[in-house]
Amino acid sequence: MVSLFLTDLSADADPPPSTKVEQNPYCAHVRYTPSIQQQKNISPRGPNADFVIQYDVELKDPMGDIQVDDGYFVHYFAPRGLPVVPKDVIFVIDISGSMIGTKIKQTKAAMTTILSDLREGDYFNLITFSDKVHTWKKGRTVRATRQNVRDKYCNKLFFSSLLTPGTNINAALLSAAQLLNPSSHSSSSSGHAPSSHRVPMIIFLTDGEATIGETEPDVILRNAQNALGLASLFGLAFGDDADFPMLRRLALENRGVARMVYENDDAAVQLKGFYDEVASPLLSDIQLSYLDDQVYDITRSLFPNYFQGSELVVTGRLKPGVQDLKVMLTANDSKQKVKVENELPLAKAVINGTEPSLGCAQALDGIPSFVHRLWAYFTIKELLLAKINTSDVFTQRLLVDKATNLSLKYNFVTPVTSLVVIKPDIDEPEPTISSSVLATTIPSKPHQPWLRFQYFVSLKVDGDPHFVVQLPKLHQNLCFTIDGRADDVLRLLEDLDKGIIVDGHLMLAPSKEGLENRTRTFFDRISIIAAKGGIMITLTLDSVQVEADGKEIETLPTNQRGSVEQHGMRITVEEHHSCWIELGVGVQFLILFHLYNHPKSFQMEHLGFYIADGKGLSHLTQGLLGQFQHTHMEVIRVSRDQAGFHHAQTNKNTSLAMGLLKKGDEHFPVTLQDKNLKDSPRNYKRYRKDTGT
Repeated sequence: MVSLFLTDLSADADPPPSTKVEQNPYCAHVRYTPSIQQQKNISPRGPNADFVIQYDVELKDPMGDIQVDDGYFVHYFAPRGLPVVPKDVIFVIDISGSMIGTKIKQTKAAMTTILSDLREGDYFNLITFSDKVHTWKKGRTVRATRQNVRDKYCNKLFFSSLLTPGTNINAALLSAAQLLNPSSHSSSSSGHAPSSHRVPMIIFLTDGEATIGETEPDVILRNAQNALGLASLFGLAFGDDADFPMLRRLALENRGVARMVYENDDAAVQLKGFYDEVASPLLSDIQLSYLDDQVYDITRSLFPNYFQGSELVVTGRLKPGVQDLKVMLTANDSKQKVKVENELPLAKAVINGTEPSLGCAQALDGIPSFVHRLWAYFTIKELLLAKINTSDVFTQRLLVDKATNLSLKYNFVTPVTSLVVIKPDIDEPEPTISSSVLATTIPSKPHQPWLRFQYFVSLKVDGDPHFVVQLPKLHQNLCFTIDGRADDVLRLLEDLDKGIIVDGHLMLAPSKEGLENRTRTFFDRISIIAAKGGIMITLTLDSVQVEADGKEIETLPTNQRGSVEQHGMRITVEEHHSCWIELGVGVQFLILFHLYNHPKSFQMEHLGFYIADGKGLSHLTQGLLGQFQHTHMEVIRVSRDQAGFHHAQTNKNTSLAMGLLKKGDEHFPVTLQDKNLKDSPRNYKRYRKDTGT
């Protein structure tokens, strides 16, 4: 039985106009088809919100529900009526200088509500950190009595260390681990009860990266994994400057998950919402097992925790002839270890002819059934998580290839595939809210005709300035950094055949703490010359100035939307975050405006330059970025002696391989290293969109 209701803002709100729901006891269809006018009624630029569908299903067996279709099965496990297991929870809060202002106010507001929601059976403690670590109650967690919770509220010293520079993530994690380590607990006069039937967890919030103490991510990850044991760590990356890739690995390796908290008006609601998801553990160390002679290719079936309001899902493939599936469950509840076995009937996903099916079992345009696609979805998700957790380049490539093939086969948009949206050739005054598009999934590779709003590029220079070139036909990036000086001008691109030149002007930036000897420079001005029409475009953080034949024809401020067209050139400014420049067919540049709401002492607002489409550039193109546009390149792995290395600026904890970059007839020694690259265009747009700034 399916029970379904819709909401666009809250459970009490009516469904949005033009929403149509058809349902029967087996399935439901939801159609949302707003007209152009209905979209404009929401906002002049169309909808910018989540469309939320809330539903529940009738579960007749506590071991869950199993659906089968075309040899694939899905097992939904969501038992009801279980008592909540008490928890040992450590809140670890970053109070470094970058948290000053709105962030810390929102964090305090969320913590006030969260602490008041703790159950009396729970135990808790609080840790704050910047360059130093401060623990509220030394060496132990305490019962969440009203007195202890109020004591926390009244303790203004908890947030008294603001404006202290530095972020010592490693020390904060180890301090939290020590509180949850059973060997450090005492159940004597302190009133601290044994924690054998409490779920240990850490909620860790930071808005930056490690700058004090141990700063190497791999070492921090290893230290945390050794110290935390069976504790679950939930990471919250507050704002765009947080080291989310490391927090995600930290959580994945320690029985938890990580989330981004976007820096806007509802950040306190986001923090409280995440806590609510993990506030009520019902089971821990859940293992769902199936007989080998019945199933194969199953997805993840071991889960660290099952929380109230959540659902555990296992998918897999059935061997021929199976009628009933034997499921074995082991888990820990509030009192003991639980072991249950049961045979579940296999409910066919196909609706029989006596019920209106609403088309629920039909495949759409060759797309396989829902159960089949669900298996593919979870398999892709696990392949990509496995890639994050391995440092072996060959294994990573194998996992990416598998995930890519499944994504293409089942039409999923994932980090290894892209969505190409083709707009019909019609004259539409507001293309951003047009409802008629054609979408297809393709491999995420360079030199593809991305549309303007896709934010996929193959050549870019951003940051300090850091150049990234995606190598054709390889899942690799060529990265290099230019150490310039203030007022240097770098020739990024020069195409004498097309008459296009791009220069970047450098400005000096403050050094990072501990790296005072390293000069840091960023782009504060980008200049683009197009000989056709005598066009000169000068971009700064404040404005985009356009000249033709030496005369200024337009100045577009960067804090509002605007555009200009001249001699086949088109410039579009999207307020506060980017400018798109089209110089004819196949030549499109993207300039990002990197702005900070609460910049750290070493952060400088700057520009980034991206070649979004370079197919129209000639083979004579040169420049620091342009030289790679049409050049065939490949990388081969060699020994250190073969590569001709004299030295490598690496740290002792980094594992490198040596290689040769072949660029035409030239050979250059390179280091082969696995490293997460910040996808600035995509992350920047998402951040700006979600914050509404």
